[in-house]
Parts: sequence; C-alpha cells; structure tokens
Amino acid sequence: MEKKPLKFWKKDEKPREKLIKNGEHNLTDTELLAILIRSGTKGQTAIDLARKIIDKFGSFRNMSHTSINSFKEIKGLGIAKICQIKAAIEIGRRLVEENIKEEKVKLSSPDEVVKFIMPRMRDLKKEVFKVIHLDSKNRVIDIIEIEEGTVNQANPIIREIFYKAIENFIPAIICLHNHPSGDPSPSKEDIEFTKRLKEGGNILGINIVDHIIIGDNLYYSFASRKISSVSLLM
Repeated sequence: MEKKPLKFWKKDEKPREKLIKNGEHNLTDTELLAILIRSGTKGQTAIDLARKIIDKFGSFRNMSHTSINSFKEIKGLGIAKICQIKAAIEIGRRLVEENIKEEKVKLSSPDEVVKFIMPRMRDLKKEVFKVIHLDSKNRVIDIIEIEEGTVNQANPIIREIFYKAIENFIPAIICLHNHPSGDPSPSKEDIEFTKRLKEGGNILGINIVDHIIIGDNLYYSFASRKISSVSLLM
C-alpha cells in the first residue's frame, strides 16, 4: 500500500470506513489503533504510525503497563496521541468491571473470580488491593479499590475493608491484591493479614469468601488451600 495521506486511499482501505461497513470486530489491531490516533505526521500515515506502535510493544496488553516515556521513543507520537491510547485501554479495563456489576455475575470458584480480575491486575507495577462485594448468593454487587495501605500495613486496610462493607450492608466479600513481581505465592504478611481478616469477619458477621493473590497469569487462592491455620471456603 502506498504511503500517502489517508484521504487519498480507496474507501474500502480506510480503517474508519471499514469499521462502519464491517464492524469494529473485523479490524486488525493496527487499524483500530490508527482510528484512535486519528492522524499521522509528515511522511507517515496514521496506519504507518500505528504499525510502529504495534511492532514496538506487540500487544495492547503490553501497552497497558508501558510508561509514557517508552511511547515517546516512537517518532511522530506526541503526548496527545499517547494519552488517547492510554485512556482507551483504561476504558476497556473498566468496561470489564462494569459488566460484572451490571450482570450481577455469580462467583462460585476462584477460577471464576480470576477470569474477570486477572486482565485488570496482572500488569500493575504497584500493589493494589480490591474488594468484591457480594450478596448472600455470591453475586457481585460492587468492586471497590482500597487505597489505604497494603498487607504490610494491615490495620488501616482491614478497617477500611470492613467499614465499606458495613456501610453498604454487605454480607460477603472477596479480597484481592496483586504481586507486581508476578509471583502470587503468599508472603508471611499475606498469611497473617488473611488470618486477621478472617477473625474480623467472624466477629462482624461478614463472610470472607476468599483472599486471592494475583500474579502474571497465575494466582493463589486461600479458599482453595489450607495454610498456617488459614482456611477459607467458597
């Protein structure tokens, strides 16, 4: 294909027109990205620029946890286009969580939990703690992010978890956090935290359905194992 401005391309070659005619599911990653960044620069079309981005990062997943500075290494990719890409990827992540809440998905096993949460948490570069609020039938009511503390600062985060659950009359919760290293094996702090979480739940009448640690396409579920007297059952 000639390197000429998109306005001179045949209609059936233009990504936007192809989307309108055939639907977004039939476009390549490069074509979707070209629509998103809208325009190229002198000497290269939006398709050329999109292809450079795909060649450098390989996938949208890799783009999701890549720093803005790495994007800046691509000639012709300014901060506005980088922000558009980052925002679009984040919208996709949030859409997954919204679908879970709106459909009131029932979570009956750790595998089902991880199916929804893994894409959101596996690539994060810092430790993030999330809590899934459930109804009495283990259907998802809400997914919230606990901003205060990590398992190494157990008291603040446990207070925050139970405060939000009590405030919203939540009968059961699933706790999740990620290990940025990619290894989901529980640390001593993880084990101690889970013990205290379970004890608090017993006192307050809130069912701690599970505590799951997310790694890189791997996970550890306390509900599936007995470890150091911690036993959580789905």
